[in-house]
Amino acid sequence: MRTPPLAYHDRKFIDSDEGRPVRIISEYLAPLRAFSAAGIGATVVFFGSARLRPGAPLSPYLDEAAEVARLLTEWSRTVCGERIVVCSGGGPGIMEAANRGAALAGGRSIGLNIGLPHEQRPNPYITPDLLFEFHYFFMRKLWFAHLARALIAFPGGFGTFDELFEVLTLAQTQKLDRPIPVFLYGSAFWKEVVDFDALVRHGTIAPEDLRLFEFVDTPRSAFERVRQRVEFSFDAPQRVGFAKSRCPPPDGS
Repeated sequence: MRTPPLAYHDRKFIDSDEGRPVRIISEYLAPLRAFSAAGIGATVVFFGSARLRPGAPLSPYLDEAAEVARLLTEWSRTVCGERIVVCSGGGPGIMEAANRGAALAGGRSIGLNIGLPHEQRPNPYITPDLLFEFHYFFMRKLWFAHLARALIAFPGGFGTFDELFEVLTLAQTQKLDRPIPVFLYGSAFWKEVVDFDALVRHGTIAPEDLRLFEFVDTPRSAFERVRQRVEFSFDAPQRVGFAKSRCPPPDGS
């Protein structure tokens, strides 16, 4: 009689509905192991459209994203031993530009790619050992937030909005035990597509929520603001620096 495979070697089981919890936890543990092995403790995350191409109306943002990533990587390598690493969603457009900028500075960069039917394929500038393929959007977003010391959102569409507002919601609700400064790159774009002041006027956010982010418009200003706002101990041992979740106290405490 044939000996059956161990359950965790059984592809039919792993791919089944019953195996879903195993697949989910794997998308947490595999990056955790890789980041620990690579000594990655902190990131600056770049969001932005996968659809931007040279010659398109918003194409200047590609070179600007690359320059911001280059400046940040150069600073990280020379000042703090590459303790802060550029991280993108791993695909084309702004994501590729961010990874390209890090490569231009001779540094490593992370790509958190996700399998989609269209437009999302890993770009060639990601450090091979730091390229990850996700199936679950929520696990990918967890890793965006888990190590982030700052976030730069370039012009983008639904995916960019989803990722950006996830982090803004975490900041607004104070669910993380450390701040993640958020920078919206390209004030003309962001002020046209999102009327943040109207949200205050309609009472759906508080006036102080507008301080959860700031606008930047040049690579140098973006770099300087990230450098000034990032909270990171350059003297601490290199390890995976999780943003821990804060729980509210029980009622009546």
